[in-house]
Amino acid sequence: MKITLNLSRPRNPLALAARSRRAGAHRPGPGALRQQARRALKRDLDSMKPPSP
Repeated sequence: MKITLNLSRPRNPLALAARSRRAGAHRPGPGALRQQARRALKRDLDSMKPPSP
């Protein structure tokens, strides 16, 4: 008696890689927003300093 296995077609490795690279949310995360706010604050404070002689 022979045993036959119904094997599915091999997966396309390129399709699998493309699926994992799907785009996510197109906005910065909380850490990026914090860094942006910190840089803006530093820039504002530096602009308030009197020029050095």
